[in-house]
Amino acid sequence: MRYDWYTARVIGVLAAAVCAMSAHGALAQSQKGAAQMEHYVREPTPPGIKVFPSKLDGPVYTDANGRTLYQWPRKELRNGGTGDMKGAASICDTTVSTENLGLMSPYPAGLTLPDVATRKSCEAMWPPALAAADAKPVGKWSLIKRKDGRNQWAYDGFVLYTSVMDKKPGDTIGGTNNGRRSNDPPGSPGGDSPVARVPIGPSPDVPGQFIVDQSLVGRQLVLSNGFIVYAWDGDKPNKSNCVGECLKAWQPVLAPEIGVNVREEWSVIERAPGVKQWAYRGRPLYTYIPDGSPGVQHGLDVPGWSTVYTQYTPSAPAGDFTQQETAAGITLADSKGKTIYIYNCGDDAADQLACDHPDTPQEYRYAVCGGGDPVRCAQTFPYVIATNTKGANEAWTVMAIDPATGHRAKAGQADAINVWAFRDRPVFTFVRDDRPGSIRAQSWGEFYGQRNGYKVFFLREEFQGR
Repeated sequence: MRYDWYTARVIGVLAAAVCAMSAHGALAQSQKGAAQMEHYVREPTPPGIKVFPSKLDGPVYTDANGRTLYQWPRKELRNGGTGDMKGAASICDTTVSTENLGLMSPYPAGLTLPDVATRKSCEAMWPPALAAADAKPVGKWSLIKRKDGRNQWAYDGFVLYTSVMDKKPGDTIGGTNNGRRSNDPPGSPGGDSPVARVPIGPSPDVPGQFIVDQSLVGRQLVLSNGFIVYAWDGDKPNKSNCVGECLKAWQPVLAPEIGVNVREEWSVIERAPGVKQWAYRGRPLYTYIPDGSPGVQHGLDVPGWSTVYTQYTPSAPAGDFTQQETAAGITLADSKGKTIYIYNCGDDAADQLACDHPDTPQEYRYAVCGGGDPVRCAQTFPYVIATNTKGANEAWTVMAIDPATGHRAKAGQADAINVWAFRDRPVFTFVRDDRPGSIRAQSWGEFYGQRNGYKVFFLREEFQGR
């Protein structure tokens, strides 16, 4: 069920009053399992195409130069659609967009886009993954001719690109900053978010009953129907101790009696004669009966139980960040307990270029956070200042920002400020959050913060969507 924000807030307060948040916080989990990487299904690939074990997005496909490959699947927005059709030639070319299309109401078509004089074409920002003249299709990989006659690689029918924002092998900076491999995060209303480019990778090596859901915390194992999967500290390796009273709340994830293809890191244990249960990395798997619906993870409130990830996103540095309980879940916060927000943005042009990065136009952000005034914007949504200049890991880095423009500072710039960035994008706090756990800017902006605005950095979200 989707809740509007005010309903979620009221219900969240009541939920917080009857049960405490789990001590198994996402930060602690990610630190414990940081070295684990997701296993994937091997499949035929063209010469030069490789798999890179990305710590942000799991295994991703890269070209011969190590550049991550992306798709841009078509999506229908409120007043039309854009993106590539399956099996069709790319619509991303050398045309420079100068006006919006009015795909996302309430904006009428024909408005002049920001920074038109320096705006780059879609192809300049997203170079096509071109194939050699003698290239041959293989498996899911095919060739689709571009309008200029060049052959472009396609995967599962969608043409492929690289991103000029990616600087080193395996980077996935060109994708969105919400960490997902889909255009809409689970629970979000359709048509609200831009048509995002998404990195592609091989299928996770999981049984058919499971999928892997990308989130800010990592790549979470869930059932194919969306129900959350758990493991219990009270179990032994490949042995379930959940019996009797335990089974009144916890339901073992049963494996088929016959025809089970045992995968790497997966095993099948026998609970009773003819009753088999899945175990991942030696840990028997369960669902929590009181969860009741997909995406709910109330089982985390039960001591000793935790959700299951194939791999974790590298966690925020403990010295500058904390985690806080809120009415709607557990959030990442700064060292003083103020909630952390990420900024989302995609323009309304035909090419749907991102505008959530310091190297992109800042007019959108200034409009939504300061009425067009950069000073007011910086006061309303302050950057999270970094106490060091080295960064922490692949996910969390330190970026020098020009406070007057919101762009990257020039080398040696005297008034530059060093700020924390997640996936190469600065993170923020909100001036009106007056205590730890306050999330007054959740869904701040256009279309609940999806189109142009701010969303809470949830480590555990109780009420997904609006």
